[in-house]
Amino acid sequence: MNHYNTPAEISTMLLTTAENKANLSIRDMSVLGILAGAYVALAGNLSVVVATGVSQHLGAGLSKFLSGSVFSLGLILVVIAGGELFTGNVLMIMGLLSKRISTGQMVRNWTVVYLANFVGSLIVAALVYLSGLWQSEGGQIGARFVMNAQAKVSLPFVVALTRGILANWLVCLGVWLGMAARDVVSKILAIYFPIMAFVTCGFEHSIANHFAIPIGIALKNQPVLQEALAGTQVAQLTWSNFIIANLIPVTIGNIIGGAFFVGIMYWLAYQAPSKSKP
Repeated sequence: MNHYNTPAEISTMLLTTAENKANLSIRDMSVLGILAGAYVALAGNLSVVVATGVSQHLGAGLSKFLSGSVFSLGLILVVIAGGELFTGNVLMIMGLLSKRISTGQMVRNWTVVYLANFVGSLIVAALVYLSGLWQSEGGQIGARFVMNAQAKVSLPFVVALTRGILANWLVCLGVWLGMAARDVVSKILAIYFPIMAFVTCGFEHSIANHFAIPIGIALKNQPVLQEALAGTQVAQLTWSNFIIANLIPVTIGNIIGGAFFVGIMYWLAYQAPSKSKP
């Protein structure tokens, strides 16, 4: 007897999961979506705090590894505590392909959850801003928020798109591996590695950016950070660039990465009608 769910079993479980998600009320989608956005934002905040100053002592690679390691908290909270995360919900494409849900149901879920994730992220961004903790370490934490955000809105469209594809390929594999596990500790370990990998590699995640870029915009003109930001150009760090230069290409990439490279590919392998099932 397997002590984990096999890929074929996971693919079947995801069809039921898609149905359950499609049948959620708008209220439940919204509440769970706000929580998921907040969880990812809290992980994003933790990631920046942990990474600040580390590269000076341990090098850029280890700094990114530590940042990615703690960022896995976001998906761990979503999966175990409960939440609706847009980037994971792109796997609902499997339910659509098997005719268990309609296109309208899937789009409804994606839209409501995406917007709710944004609200949750902005709530945490506002709380982090009001906490004043970004002034710690001589303003280095706040400066890192700003520099990270500036780098994200400066990406060319194709670069942002491809980084979005790569990010959600790994995030959806994190969801997939989490469903393989049958106990909480195994789920945490299964989720950890793909999420650590996408952050360490510098890929782009739309829901993480719901927090990462607005907090940078809020802090870019803070007088206390000007010394730490000396020489950093922040002219591109605007709401319009956030949406046009980052959020749109990254979101499209996230849909492609999760829906095609995980959802559609595994549906073809295990659920397509012409496939003989084991």
